[in-house]
Amino acid sequence: MQPFNFDEIIDRTKSHCEKWDKYQGKDIIPAWVADMDFKSPPAIIKALQERAEHGVFGYSAIDDETLQTIVDFIKRHYDWEIEKEWLVFTHGVVSSMNIAALCVKGESVATTTPIYPHFIKAPKFAGKEIIAITMKEENNRWSIDFERLEETITPTCKLFMLCNPYNPGGTVFTREELERLATLCVKHDMVICSDEIHADLILNPSAKHIPIASLHEAIAKRSITLMAPSKTFNIAGLQASFAIIPNDSLRRTFTQTMGSMVGGINLLGITAMKAAYQHGDAWLEALRVYLRENLALVQAFVAKNPKLKLLNQEATFLAWIDASALHVKSPYTFFLDFGVGLSDGTPFGDANFIRLNFGTQRAILMTILERMQNAMDSLKD
Repeated sequence: MQPFNFDEIIDRTKSHCEKWDKYQGKDIIPAWVADMDFKSPPAIIKALQERAEHGVFGYSAIDDETLQTIVDFIKRHYDWEIEKEWLVFTHGVVSSMNIAALCVKGESVATTTPIYPHFIKAPKFAGKEIIAITMKEENNRWSIDFERLEETITPTCKLFMLCNPYNPGGTVFTREELERLATLCVKHDMVICSDEIHADLILNPSAKHIPIASLHEAIAKRSITLMAPSKTFNIAGLQASFAIIPNDSLRRTFTQTMGSMVGGINLLGITAMKAAYQHGDAWLEALRVYLRENLALVQAFVAKNPKLKLLNQEATFLAWIDASALHVKSPYTFFLDFGVGLSDGTPFGDANFIRLNFGTQRAILMTILERMQNAMDSLKD
């Protein structure tokens, strides 16, 4: 495996970085938004430098080679054969979620909770009722409560919004779970919009990401699968993502709804996407190893502190930690006072949780965990 230096500290404080600017001027280490602190793969940096040297940045189309690169990457990693014509490009998964919520008929949208906040915001923006099913703990992992979901679905609900791998929580849904959900969607005539942006970041070697649309034709025809290189290769600022929509009619409706509100992705985003999917595999494998070791540090910290709880995490660089046993007004504020800026669980749907981004250099992560341990030790006084 080619060596990559994930330990290199990158000063992001002077780069107009949303993650680090949030606590500018304060002795607080940010560990919140899903944005890693690593340099992107050398192949991406090189491709961007070469494109910048060209010097002309006019309107750009997505070329056939880039389309084929995406098709090949998905086949190589997920054994899913897609067609170039199925691809619709947007600025980001959040944009795509809002388009999906608008374009699918029905008065309500079903999803699970706690969840990435835009799963709740997108249906609200579309003026639709939200049917939110609380995830349940099962076999020490976060699972869908299928019984509750079946009981709650109404005839006016025509869209289910899935997050797989799950954010927060890190669950990678099994084939059995996905087939059960697919059966339910077909039974109730629901389209499924599946956010799979964290699919490449599987940390448990025994887990496997399965795009739900790849299960069978019946679910593929009612699926909108959202993917992007942004989280995987740390290029979120280049705003390049895509939806995979096999059904011609659904894809046409999605595109018509998008209309002129969302233009094509910019040329640097196209350049980075192509380089990532062509030349990023070795870097990605090394990243997974590094993140796996970082996760082990987080798990060891939680294990030392019985008032915190972390279920088995199979994917993502985001640890969803249950802090309800602390009995503090706000776990987010509690750790903030000790110099760690985590994600508050409230926007996700549960104020008793915090989300820790461990996609950072090990030295920084160790300092984060030391500060969090100081916070925990203060409760013993």
